[in-house]
Amino acid sequence: MTGGAPAATGTGVVPGAVGLGPGAADTAAASVGVAAQPEPIAPAPLPPRVEEPGPTRSLPDAAPRPAPEDSASSSDPASDPASGAGPAAEEDEDAPRRPSWYRRLAASRVPVTGWWVLVLGALGCLVATVVPVGPAWLGTLGSLVMTSAYSWALAARTGGRPLVFGTLAALIGGATWWLDEPVLRNGAAVMTAVVAALLGVLVTVPAKSVLDAAREAAIALLVATVGSFAVVGWGPGLSVPRFDYLVLGLSLVGALVLVRGLAAGLHGLGRRGLVAVVSGSVVLVVGVAYAEALRRYGPGAMVSDLLDAVRWTRVHLGAFPRPLETILGVPALAWGCHMRARRRQGWWMCAFGVAATAPVAGALAHARVSLSEAGLSTLYGLVVGLVIGFLVIRLDLALTGPKGGRGSRRAEEAAAVRPEPPRTRPLR
Repeated sequence: MTGGAPAATGTGVVPGAVGLGPGAADTAAASVGVAAQPEPIAPAPLPPRVEEPGPTRSLPDAAPRPAPEDSASSSDPASDPASGAGPAAEEDEDAPRRPSWYRRLAASRVPVTGWWVLVLGALGCLVATVVPVGPAWLGTLGSLVMTSAYSWALAARTGGRPLVFGTLAALIGGATWWLDEPVLRNGAAVMTAVVAALLGVLVTVPAKSVLDAAREAAIALLVATVGSFAVVGWGPGLSVPRFDYLVLGLSLVGALVLVRGLAAGLHGLGRRGLVAVVSGSVVLVVGVAYAEALRRYGPGAMVSDLLDAVRWTRVHLGAFPRPLETILGVPALAWGCHMRARRRQGWWMCAFGVAATAPVAGALAHARVSLSEAGLSTLYGLVVGLVIGFLVIRLDLALTGPKGGRGSRRAEEAAAVRPEPPRTRPLR
């Protein structure tokens, strides 16, 4: 065979088509019934796929994915004001209750200045009544304003609601003035004396040195003395022993309740605090019981000599210091303020300072005691009590403080840096 090897049947190769052009090859292929292959054409783009509604099965990659900003907003509740969480929502909730002007006013010196204006004005009215000068209702007005101001200050100092308690005291005082009942006047006088006694103790600040402790004790007695004018302005009609015991008992209970929160509870007593509380309680109970026994059964032979000394002191010096104020109240205030600069236990000692402030707050309620005698008795009790307090502080430092002379004491005072809020700020 000279024409070349014939192609196998079904291979699509036409014999004799070798060397022919494209057109000839197509003619030959058509002659044997084989279709010619067309030239490749680029496919047209498919139309977008439209999902028809129906129970079709969705592919995994067809699930909707949240946008970055959506995921951020859903994971962070603070960025969504409508969720009720976050700074924006908190500010919106607090804005109606405490507006910005209220905060600025509370942080300014306007409340303190206004308090001093009220106290000085009320004191002027009360002094005019004691002299006496002016109408008789000035005394009741001064007592009403003074009681309200002291209640406001005590609530503010203890971290309460001064506006609520100050207004409540004013309403009670106004009702007492309007009804003019002896029982209500007695109750208002007792309430004023208790508030003045507690405020005198709680207004103190820690004292690093003995001189600072003496200053704080004097401030406490001064606050109680001003409150005693408001007590006498109510015109109480109680008997003197009953009035004194009631004021002292309520003041002591109130001081212990308030001090419990300031001194970290009973577990913050420690050995030293426990000894101080037990000693103060024993002195207080013995002193009150002995004074009551003398009042009921009369003095013995030895006590008669002591009473003669008391009479001599009143005649030649003008007054005699009150026993509870001198022996317990002022030393407890001095030692407690000195201790508070070092430990919170000092508040437990200061609680017994009401043994000084409570008698002073009710001193002018005694009809037989003049204004000058009450003032001199307070002054003498302060001086003698500070001497006793100085000895107690020195004994405490000798037992628990650093050993050495004046240099060691100065180093100990410099290390006493336990902070407390200022005198015009809440304690908690």
